[in-house]
Amino acid sequence: MLNPAPVGLVKGVSGMGLPTVAMGLLGSFMAPATAAAVLVIPSLVTNLWQMLYGSFMPALLRRLWPMMLGIVLGTVSGTALLARVDPLWSGFALGLALVLYAGYALVAPTFWISPRIEPWLSPMVGLLTGAITGATGVFVMPAVPYLQALRMNKDELVQALGLSFTVSTLALAIGLAVHGAFQLDQVGLSVLAVIPSVAGMWLGQKIRARISPQRFRQCFLLLLILLGTELGLRPFL
Repeated sequence: MLNPAPVGLVKGVSGMGLPTVAMGLLGSFMAPATAAAVLVIPSLVTNLWQMLYGSFMPALLRRLWPMMLGIVLGTVSGTALLARVDPLWSGFALGLALVLYAGYALVAPTFWISPRIEPWLSPMVGLLTGAITGATGVFVMPAVPYLQALRMNKDELVQALGLSFTVSTLALAIGLAVHGAFQLDQVGLSVLAVIPSVAGMWLGQKIRARISPQRFRQCFLLLLILLGTELGLRPFL
């Protein structure tokens, strides 16, 4: 099994990374639905830590609850695809999501969301994020660029990402269980992944206070593009 400490380190530095990088790597060796089930517990632990590590949570809940509701509805519904579709094609969807996210993150275009459109745009972004999460096991698109466009400071953004990822993880676990893709034998592997994930995240949070996460993440984003391309090409080889 993949050692989650390095991806926990990326998550601690940037607020993202554990499910995204780990899904890409594990998706090369097992069906995406199985990989998503294995990652549920370490993702939940590290995302809860990230969500609670700060003082912005009450305000974020008041601001982002429509988006979170959309994530839950979209994820639970979309997980049927991850659980039932041929692993080659769910791997293709995962690969496409990884390439799109990594390409976006490398370019990092700057745009802002007007407060006037946020109330109706948030639930739409939540539903779309949930559908993509349910189909691929990856939580990042379009939630991450949307949250980045809300003009939050660095620590508030990291906590908002933690909230989004925690809700996505719980919804994904429910969806996988409902569709019979979260088995008891996967729980043991998932629990074993917690300790190195948390250790890596703790170290990453220490690094985040000293360096900019952007350069640190570039090599991982390039890796995601390579992994996503390989997964996306499998059905055609």
